[in-house]
Amino acid sequence: MSTVVLGIDLGTSAVKVSAIDRQGRVVAQASAGYTLQQPHPGYNEQNPEDWVTQTTQAIHELLQQSAIESNQIEGLSYSGQMHGLVLLDGEANVLRPAILWNDTRTTTQCRELEAQFGDEFIKITGNRPLEGFTLPKLLWVKENEPDIWEQAKTFLLPKDYLRYRMTGKLAMDMSDATGTVLLDIATSQWSEILCKELDIPLTLCPPLIDSTAYVGHVNQTYARLSGLSINTKVFGGAADNAAGAVGAGILSSDKALVSIGTSGVVLKYEDDVQTDYRGVLQYECHAFPRKYYSMGVTLAAGYSLNWFKQTFAPNENFETVVTTAKQSTIGANGLLFAPYIVGERAPYADAAIRGSFIGVDGSHQRSDFVRAVLEGIIFSFEDLIRLYQHNGADFKTIVSIGGGAKSALWLQIQADIFNCKVVSLKNEQGPGMGAAMIAATGLGWFKTLVDCAQTFVHYGKTYYPVTDHVSQYQEIYQLFQKIYVQTQPITAGLLAQRNQH
Repeated sequence: MSTVVLGIDLGTSAVKVSAIDRQGRVVAQASAGYTLQQPHPGYNEQNPEDWVTQTTQAIHELLQQSAIESNQIEGLSYSGQMHGLVLLDGEANVLRPAILWNDTRTTTQCRELEAQFGDEFIKITGNRPLEGFTLPKLLWVKENEPDIWEQAKTFLLPKDYLRYRMTGKLAMDMSDATGTVLLDIATSQWSEILCKELDIPLTLCPPLIDSTAYVGHVNQTYARLSGLSINTKVFGGAADNAAGAVGAGILSSDKALVSIGTSGVVLKYEDDVQTDYRGVLQYECHAFPRKYYSMGVTLAAGYSLNWFKQTFAPNENFETVVTTAKQSTIGANGLLFAPYIVGERAPYADAAIRGSFIGVDGSHQRSDFVRAVLEGIIFSFEDLIRLYQHNGADFKTIVSIGGGAKSALWLQIQADIFNCKVVSLKNEQGPGMGAAMIAATGLGWFKTLVDCAQTFVHYGKTYYPVTDHVSQYQEIYQLFQKIYVQTQPITAGLLAQRNQH
């Protein structure tokens, strides 16, 4: 067997390690899970040591169950869950459990940042201060755990801590650094203004590197633990959304990525710093040096379908439930679904909005409700696509990944609502493939990530918009756009009433 690279995808619930050869083929994979700690409502934490032990276990399993020898693993890199705060003391010991991206304890700190900086915060960071980002978590520790704060000498994000344990080198790549909202996006340096005004020592911020930067070799300690060779080269890696975009071939501004997981993401490659989105869309550094990506997030994309299935079809599998939507029609026989069942992120930053079915009558069957859910999720993405178009985007291709790419019907619905060519991936590996591509490019297998994509990324069937369908969906979408405005005061009132009892 020829040499391979490892793509290590450090997710929220598990780590997946993939071995990819020079032709972009997955030759071995292994994964291992870890637990989520929720000590209080809204708190989500993990023990960073679990990332290390479970990654080590996955690497052991990959080596044991494949024909790969450790000396054939030429390099490795990472994709990582974003925004999670890991605080280290002066000897690089972990001071407290990591506070994760989905932890919502920092609303007070976000409001403080808005009051102190206003629109200047968006100009500096490209983003609004949201609970998921790292800076509000730093401020929360500073205000609520002063003893911990006093000991803190540096902070890292999850994959950066794993890289440190494998190499002994402290660093953070640019794509994850923007997700802290402590980076000046115009200068690509830690913001001295924010650090000074918020009394955060600049020395707390780790050295910055590019995603494809060579960091070092696997050190002897971790080589003994994992079975890897000390000759294996390690490269910076990227935030999971950046790595996912690389793995899906989103390497030019005429493509958009639509990802349907628990939440949903519409992601666009950006050549230059762009703050005209005014924080409605997140703005991040890409895995490419001095390139960027932006993204809008809908909170309950796949979760809406999962909720419907678990509530109304708990004993059926997803494929069966989704297939029943074929029995309905475009527009679900006059039924609309707004997928705001856990609030919404973009384009409506509203934690109090709730979902709804609109237009229910006695003729509707379950198949109509399923179709309405599928269409409603894509209509919520169309909100983001149109926001991009309003800012000059001209998408030629939309790459669909995740749950929305597993159904031919749903892919066609996407093409018809977006009025754009939609493709899926032949061998969807998500951020782990992007991590492997970063390692392959860092090693010099390819000159650039774009060159690497020519070999590693392969698209499946293409779905084209059907003219009659497009015109029908455009009319229905005009009605969908009215749902948020019309229902917002009603659902806010219902939520307030519910919370009183």
